[in-house]
Amino acid sequence: MIQQNDSETLKQQGWAKIKALTTDEVILQQGTDVAELTQADGTTVYVYRYPHPAVTVDNVIFGFDGLQLKVLLIKRGIEPYKNRWAFPGGFINPDETTDEAARRELREETTLDATFSEQFRVFSEPHRDTRERVITVAYVALCKIQEVKGCDDAKEAQWFALEDVPQLAFDHDAILRQALQTLRERICFQPIGFELLDEKFTMKQLQTLYEAVLGIRFDRANFAKKMLKLNILNQLDEVVWPTKKHSATLYTFNKENYDEMKRKGIRMEF
Repeated sequence: MIQQNDSETLKQQGWAKIKALTTDEVILQQGTDVAELTQADGTTVYVYRYPHPAVTVDNVIFGFDGLQLKVLLIKRGIEPYKNRWAFPGGFINPDETTDEAARRELREETTLDATFSEQFRVFSEPHRDTRERVITVAYVALCKIQEVKGCDDAKEAQWFALEDVPQLAFDHDAILRQALQTLRERICFQPIGFELLDEKFTMKQLQTLYEAVLGIRFDRANFAKKMLKLNILNQLDEVVWPTKKHSATLYTFNKENYDEMKRKGIRMEF
């Protein structure tokens, strides 16, 4: 081993940029790409010859207001892209998974918790972030629409209808397109749409949700027939009156039947 008393030698040898460290000793492992830095307090920091990309998470949160599909955005309070709208997210901590980081960032910046969240893609274009090489792990998530406020480094938080989404920071426009495509694929094979409805709902409300997500219109009778055939709805002995002349039956989602379908290997195909 070769011992050095400062980090300047590492920089001269082409090692990754080393932050200022109060070190008693720098040890280069011969034949490897790792430097072991022992700090004055006895802790050890490892520095690598080649640059390590930073890792972030981004949450694409969808909600449904009864008529439209909406997406949750935060207005950035810091550079880069200060005052631009973006997804709730940020850098992961060394001691957490990306799933944990996604939940933490959403809660810190909006105070919300998602009812459904799934990692759907990694975005790694080399110049997607002007600060440094940053790879982001993107999540598509669902949350019932409620009042939100910007917290932490988010100045504001707001729900936007898809057609009203402004130009976003970083590569978040591309992330949104991919997230919407993923949501449309998932809702045809998984009952995730029920996360956006009240516990009790009408067939019309369910149809409106599917139309909002998929961007298409369904025949009312055919939609109801298809949903009932899936055997994942409980019809209740309760009705509501959307108009003075017409009542509507209420339903709930039958999770037990759906889980039994999954156990038997039967796919829910809508």
